[in-house]
Amino acid sequence: MSTTAPVATDTLLDFRNVEMTFPNGTVALRGVDLTVNRGEFVTVVGPSGCGKSTLLRIASGLETASDGTAHLGTDRIGYVFQDATLLPWRSVLANVELLAELQWQTIAVRRKKALEAIELVGLTGFEKHLPKQLSGGMRMRTSLARSLTLEPELFLFDEPFGALDEITRERLNDELLKLFVEKQFAGLFITHSVSEAVYLSTKVVVMSGRPGGIVKTFDVPFPMPRDPDIRFTPEFAELVGEVSHALREGHS
Repeated sequence: MSTTAPVATDTLLDFRNVEMTFPNGTVALRGVDLTVNRGEFVTVVGPSGCGKSTLLRIASGLETASDGTAHLGTDRIGYVFQDATLLPWRSVLANVELLAELQWQTIAVRRKKALEAIELVGLTGFEKHLPKQLSGGMRMRTSLARSLTLEPELFLFDEPFGALDEITRERLNDELLKLFVEKQFAGLFITHSVSEAVYLSTKVVVMSGRPGGIVKTFDVPFPMPRDPDIRFTPEFAELVGEVSHALREGHS
């Protein structure tokens, strides 16, 4: 059973013994305890099929847990999917305005928010472009800007950069961290990349194979804002190695 209710002021997501069994009998999650506090960027890594995306869907309210409790401390939630999910017939500006439009915000209000979000993600000058005229990275920036218009306190990311090339992915990681520092939202981020997880996060959570459970949690000691060159230091490589080792053990 999953419930949504206010919790402690600084706790925006609190899972207690969350389990998920689908109607076909598949057990996706078992005994998950997870907390995301204000000012934290928590990244979840785990093998394919371990329930990472299910975890996000429960957090967003798109799924209801079979057992345990999932408490939310805010109703201001942003969600960025694996695909940019843009409407192909709408311009960048119109796509970014969409969520505010669905909330019946006035044209003036949603236009102002959209233009500010577009500037934040570095797409000023591309407002009239259609999605087919954008690169993969620019489409993901548009998707991110669309969620920013809701001014989320909790941001959920379902492998948003997984399909991008490494250079574009690293650049978007840098831009996302700048937004995290500037906007002070809490983040729950799903990825298959251990190095991406360590670079982005204040905390990395490692999940086991199905049924997914949390096998280890790592605090990331590198300060924010984060220097991109931290990726090339021995300390970074050591932590990546420790997380990778825990991931292999959890999958065995």
